[in-house]
Amino acid sequence: MGIVVVEVCDGNAITKIDIEGIIESEFPEVAVLKNECLAFCGLCRVRPFALVNNRRIFGKTVEECLDKVRAAIKEELAVYQ
Repeated sequence: MGIVVVEVCDGNAITKIDIEGIIESEFPEVAVLKNECLAFCGLCRVRPFALVNNRRIFGKTVEECLDKVRAAIKEELAVYQ
């Protein structure tokens, strides 16, 4: 398990890209977990989102969300460097 955990819901738009492959190749110390449901009822249908160490990250588009996830990961990793 990584020191930073990114969780995504299977029904979320962000899973249209290979977020697991993208994030884990860019950040080896990060684990991406796909869950059937993250219990934020309906949120996954409204806009792309992910949890980064339990912090909700949103974007209007998949690309914007991915960029914000990367930024949140960098903030989390800065604590350990």
